[in-house]
Amino acid sequence: MEIVELMELTRENITVFDSVVKADSLINNPKYNNIICSVSGGSDSDILLDICTKIDINNKIKYVYFETGLEYDATRKHIAELEKKYNISIIKARAKIPIPKCCKEYGQPFLSKQVSEWIYRLQKHNFNWKKDGRKSFKALNKKYPNCKAALRWWCNDWKSRPNGTISSYNIDYNKYLKDFMIENPPDFLISNKCCKYAKKEVAHKVMKDISADLNIIGVRRYEGGARATAYKNCFSNNNDGADQYRLIFWYRNEDKKYYEELFGVEHSKCYTQYGLQRTGCAGCPYGRNMEQEIEVLKEYEPNLYKAVNHIFGDSYRYTRMYKEYVKNRRDSN
Repeated sequence: MEIVELMELTRENITVFDSVVKADSLINNPKYNNIICSVSGGSDSDILLDICTKIDINNKIKYVYFETGLEYDATRKHIAELEKKYNISIIKARAKIPIPKCCKEYGQPFLSKQVSEWIYRLQKHNFNWKKDGRKSFKALNKKYPNCKAALRWWCNDWKSRPNGTISSYNIDYNKYLKDFMIENPPDFLISNKCCKYAKKEVAHKVMKDISADLNIIGVRRYEGGARATAYKNCFSNNNDGADQYRLIFWYRNEDKKYYEELFGVEHSKCYTQYGLQRTGCAGCPYGRNMEQEIEVLKEYEPNLYKAVNHIFGDSYRYTRMYKEYVKNRRDSN
């Protein structure tokens, strides 16, 4: 398909049209010669891939799939199908430390990446949740002098947002979490290192190995989460490495649907059969719909269901305890 034709076909949707024009100006810019595009097998990624393969007239893009050690079988099959459909080779980048091993060594993810990081730091300094949990930041800083940032989180010491809402850097951003942890100290290690060693560090290595000068990812502003809210627009210039282009950054769900219907984009069975709204590391405790994902695994991928319960079992238990605690506190008020 000619790029001019692609622009004509998408002209009635200004968001999609603008993304195609911008993508053409970057991907086919002689400034960029080693472009990398992350492919996850998710629905956003499917659209990203379809656009890139239509626009990359000089075949400058290298497509990469990050194998974390916890993939849906349906996603693996979908990646193979995408290679055949678009006649491309997708690099399989293996985790520096697979998620199962990483969770055993460093700890399991709980609630969110940020919360897990703060808890990890406190645990490293043998923080006494019950004895010291109610103390002031000043008192705690004397006892745990090398843990300042995490203590600020624990003591709600970060300033509120300009609109007066609680900063996500404070523990009270998650309702009753502080009270819950004082009453129910974690009896297992918690960390966010699985993300670091399965994806982040691997991505840096891949970009370095191919001397990437442009990194295309499928972050959307309207999907929410820390990743999306970290950016204000679709492009970031990086003088010390690869620039980053978030091609579908401005797409709303209706824009995705428009593109899918216009070009017949098909998604994996995770969406069409399992009924998932989004995919990532299978059974990840960070997922908004964690329980749904666990039930899906139980029904459709029983071997993976057993694996995630073994890897994340403590986190699942602790998350359920926390949610029940919040429910009881709200009901009693």
